[in-house]
Amino acid sequence: MRFLLDTHLLLWAAIQPKRLSSRAAATISDRDNNPVVSAASLWEIAIKFALRQPDFDADPHVLRRGALDQGYEELPVRAEHAVAVLDLPRIHRDPFDRLLIAQAIVEGIILLTADATVARYPGPIRMV
Repeated sequence: MRFLLDTHLLLWAAIQPKRLSSRAAATISDRDNNPVVSAASLWEIAIKFALRQPDFDADPHVLRRGALDQGYEELPVRAEHAVAVLDLPRIHRDPFDRLLIAQAIVEGIILLTADATVARYPGPIRMV
């Protein structure tokens, strides 16, 4: 199964794996699956990292390199993804989450999330 991790799951998998549900951990670690990381998630992490808040120390350079070393596929943000955000219902205002949802729909891949609000969107979204 090819799946896209939302930003929280990406961070938890890399930095705080104990925060992952058993279902999420099993899906991510299953070698038959193909995890995908979006440039949108790395962009969001870079913005938060640049703010130098003491409770956020996830270096996006290290996170990206680790994801690639673990075999994650990198998904760029394309104009088609950005435009697809227009078709989403107004359930959630977070622009990064909305872009991830649009990417999953356009690419036909499952978006894994631990966010109940994100899981309310129609499309290939799985709450783990």
